[in-house]
Amino acid sequence: MEPISTILIVDDDRDIRTLLADYLEGNGYRTQCAADGAGMWKQLEEARPDLIVLDLNMPGEDGLTLCRKLRATSSLPVIMLTARSEPLDRILGLEMGADDYLPKPFEPRELLARIRSVLRRSHAMPSNAGADKVQKMRFSNWTLDLTARHLVNPDGIVIMLSGAEFRLLKVFLEHPNRVLNRDQLLNLTQGRDADPFDRSIDIQISRLRQKLGEDARVPQIIKTVRNGGYVLAGAVSVESA
Repeated sequence: MEPISTILIVDDDRDIRTLLADYLEGNGYRTQCAADGAGMWKQLEEARPDLIVLDLNMPGEDGLTLCRKLRATSSLPVIMLTARSEPLDRILGLEMGADDYLPKPFEPRELLARIRSVLRRSHAMPSNAGADKVQKMRFSNWTLDLTARHLVNPDGIVIMLSGAEFRLLKVFLEHPNRVLNRDQLLNLTQGRDADPFDRSIDIQISRLRQKLGEDARVPQIIKTVRNGGYVLAGAVSVESA
């Protein structure tokens, strides 16, 4: 039997917290709730959830600030709740490291589907089992640790990645020197097709380039191919257990 996943709901609206907690518990999840950033950090100190549902618009530290701080030390999956009337908020949420976003108002069953999708991708990450399992992928003096799910720079410093950034970089490393368009990248990382206004891949690539210390004007590792997509240039080596 698979362990029951725990979802931390962070929203200053008490009615939304109660509704989501009741709905998710009715669908087999455990829940924790917090009304603000202080409550979120307190919950994280007491027990680690499997995923955070984080409202963007809250008094005090908003969801963007909380997500940015969380990403400095953790790859815990985050689904951001945003205002439908503010598409910029959704873009900023992805830039801060959210794995997915859902505009308000929303149907609880749609959030449930997003939670299941993000958790499924998270749980599908490689484990230590099996002697032939790849543990590390090396490229351009950088190392992606598939077990710890973080990046190590040429000086040995650990760089934290969100779940979405980790999956995207892993896809590039599995297909080096091959041009991948947005549809292919979304299918390989999230199992869905892009819509004409979907900028999530571009935003995640921009974040990866920043973490790789790339000059956005002349990137050397993840390059843009005009009217084609993106390509990870260079050799990739793997280390197995």
